[in-house]
Amino acid sequence: MERAMDDVLKKAEVLIEALPYIQKFNRKIIVVKYGGSAMSNEELQKNVIKDVTLLKLVGFKPIIVHGGGKAISRWVAKAGKEPQFINGLRVTDEETMEIAEMVLGKVGKDLVRMVEELGVKAVSISGKDGNLLKCNKKYSDGQDIGFVGDISAVDPKIIYDLLDNDFLPIVAPIALDEEFNTYNINADDAACAIAKAVGANKLVFLTDTEGLYRDFEDKDSFIPRITASEAEELIESGLIGGGMLPKLNNCTSAVKNGVGNVHILDGRIPHSMLLEIFTDEGIGTAITSDEGITA
Repeated sequence: MERAMDDVLKKAEVLIEALPYIQKFNRKIIVVKYGGSAMSNEELQKNVIKDVTLLKLVGFKPIIVHGGGKAISRWVAKAGKEPQFINGLRVTDEETMEIAEMVLGKVGKDLVRMVEELGVKAVSISGKDGNLLKCNKKYSDGQDIGFVGDISAVDPKIIYDLLDNDFLPIVAPIALDEEFNTYNINADDAACAIAKAVGANKLVFLTDTEGLYRDFEDKDSFIPRITASEAEELIESGLIGGGMLPKLNNCTSAVKNGVGNVHILDGRIPHSMLLEIFTDEGIGTAITSDEGITA
């Protein structure tokens, strides 16, 4: 009986700890970039969707921006094509672009189903809908990599319309150029651009790493909090490399352009988003403005 009461009291303490954060972020927009292992593992996928749905139900206005890299590669292979990458960017010919759009559309609808099973209304769109994302053709060190784009403009009206009507928007990173050709967009870039355009209070990257390290080989060098200026200094130092470099550039750009805080979290940890947002200690890395954590 005593142990059961202790368990109940611990649950109550968790709720009390979360209360000021729920009050602080009520009606605030949070953009969640969803990809990596958290997307390919069914159990983790369910946990992420539960977390985002909970955020919606306690007063947040969440927006999901999702990738689909591994699924796209599988379908490209099924079509008898060999996935090609240049400097980490997928070479996207016309057929590959059609496959990518098909796969991303299916991923979005699957996420809608999971959200609606939990009692929240959701709508899956791409950057083509409502003229949300416009782009220019992207080159990799001067090389033509096909239908891969850099975002040139964001019109968030469709996002605001969905939020105002109590829907949870789920966005696939696809855009149109000025001639209305369809382009694949890096999902991190899309999440960052959308977060800036809507003035998100938080931008969350669910990744396959615990967060940011000064030296990835030294686990004692983990960085739980860093300002945008400190992050820029870290980038200039040359200590950050690999896939974390463009992600950190996106993070600092977002904070410098009006996004409240950016969080890099390990999507492989169940409920990492809730632990970061609703607890005093947090669990990942937060990139803040130079003035610190914002409301």
